[in-house]
Amino acid sequence: MPERLIRIHVSDQRLELLEDGAVVASYSVSTARNGLGERRGSGCTPRGWHRIRIKIGAGLPLNTVFVGRRPTGEIYSSELAAGYPERDWILTRILWLTGLETGFNRGGDRDTLRRFIYLHGCPDAAPMGIPLSHGCIRLRNPDLLELFDRVEAGDPVFIAG
Repeated sequence: MPERLIRIHVSDQRLELLEDGAVVASYSVSTARNGLGERRGSGCTPRGWHRIRIKIGAGLPLNTVFVGRRPTGEIYSSELAAGYPERDWILTRILWLTGLETGFNRGGDRDTLRRFIYLHGCPDAAPMGIPLSHGCIRLRNPDLLELFDRVEAGDPVFIAG
């Protein structure tokens, strides 16, 4: 079993999947519009060491809509988007992160898990390579499906500022 690591480069808006130290996949992402930070309510992407706590959505259709980490039964479409312009769309799969650095991204008002920070899919029209999220790391749905199938709960994630 290879040793895996997800490394996210916020400056380049890029996610790399490493296996045994070698980059085996690379994807464009969108991190937080508000930049980097760990505090609850900041709308920022947290830095440092994390791990995948839970994988959500295995086997569900592409563009499945999630609210509160639960599938709504909806499949994203432009018509659905027009009916709910205020939604922050979380689509296809969720990789929910938990921080590993007590006092920095774990515990108190700096807890990545309690901030509900995920790697998740987004609408195809959403730009990648530009920080626009509310704190999470957004990926294209096909990229997320590929990544989801290659990683496991417990795999480490490093978010570099």
